Amino acid sequence: MGRPDTRARIQGAATVLFRRHGYSATGLKRIAAEAEAPFGSIYHFFPGGKQQLAEDMIRTSGPEYGRLVLALLDSVPDPAESLVHAFEAAAADLAAADYADACPIGTVALEVASSNEALRAATAEVFEQWVDAAARWFGRWVADPEAARSLACSMIVMLEGAFMLSRAARDPEPLRVAGRSMAALLRTAVARAGES
Repeated sequence: MGRPDTRARIQGAATVLFRRHGYSATGLKRIAAEAEAPFGSIYHFFPGGKQQLAEDMIRTSGPEYGRLVLALLDSVPDPAESLVHAFEAAAADLAAADYADACPIGTVALEVASSNEALRAATAEVFEQWVDAAARWFGRWVADPEAARSLACSMIVMLEGAFMLSRAARDPEPLRVAGRSMAALLRTAVARAGES
């Protein structure tokens, strides 16, 4: 298979660098160097420069990451066990990346929430897409749409918070704890639904 085209290399390098280092600490020269692309090609493909590139990364990698999480959740038949499995996989991936590669959206979202409206809005849209998709997944076991949405929101909150704690401590345990907690929340919601 041939080498990815220049635009794809720029997108890939930007995704990795923004995820690892954040928006402010990632310069266009570094992206060009990592992509092995001429500096001017960034502006050829992304005339809006760094902000357009970051927005593209958010809108492209966000849905991809969401699909990855849902695929992990669908890989184990029991829903509570699948939650534990998905968080365990996230813990293993984070540890394997030496705690450098967490959520592609969370790193940027924390940094730009109060300083860049366009990027804040893009991250908010991606998070909303994740909650909607997760609510549909939880809806398979919890008929009440409000309860399913609450579980979905809790899962995203726990995942993002656990990434932050795991990265700070350089320890995968917060992700494992979050997975077990989500499994317990789901079991409780299913039991309550059965009592109704």
